[in-house]
Amino acid sequence: MYSLNVPVPGEVKRLAAELRPRLMAFERIRERHSLLVKRFESADHRRLSKRVRRALAGAPAVEARIATIESFDDPVRGPGPVVYLAAESPGLVGIHDRLVERFDAVPELEGSEYVPHVTLARGGSAEAAEALRDVDIDPIEWVVPELVVYDAVHRERVSRVSLPTSD
Repeated sequence: MYSLNVPVPGEVKRLAAELRPRLMAFERIRERHSLLVKRFESADHRRLSKRVRRALAGAPAVEARIATIESFDDPVRGPGPVVYLAAESPGLVGIHDRLVERFDAVPELEGSEYVPHVTLARGGSAEAAEALRDVDIDPIEWVVPELVVYDAVHRERVSRVSLPTSD
């Protein structure tokens, strides 16, 4: 299983670290933070990476913004609730849609169900999720200059896809 992810900037990682004491009420706290764009079933990452590059040819760098903490109270997979940093990015949604046209959507998670986000934790109480949603955070904005293909089995990046900036 592979995925295409946005490497999150240091500001997002620092925010997640600052929120960590508030996440102790959850069963699983995410240690590594990224923003998922698309999942793929593939046996060959080299072929997959080439197909992804072709599908995204000409796609420019996109803007992203995190300003709130949200939750999936009844997630499709795994224990809930899932608390996350909500990412606003029409550009990433567009990239996701472009990839779904070429690679199909994972049912109930992608296509019209896709929500750009950075997972913080999962498996806590509804009250713990609500308390986190009430936390005010300073907005974080950045430009996404590249995406990475991630190998979930080996837990490593296997390639990257540049999104050129228009300077």
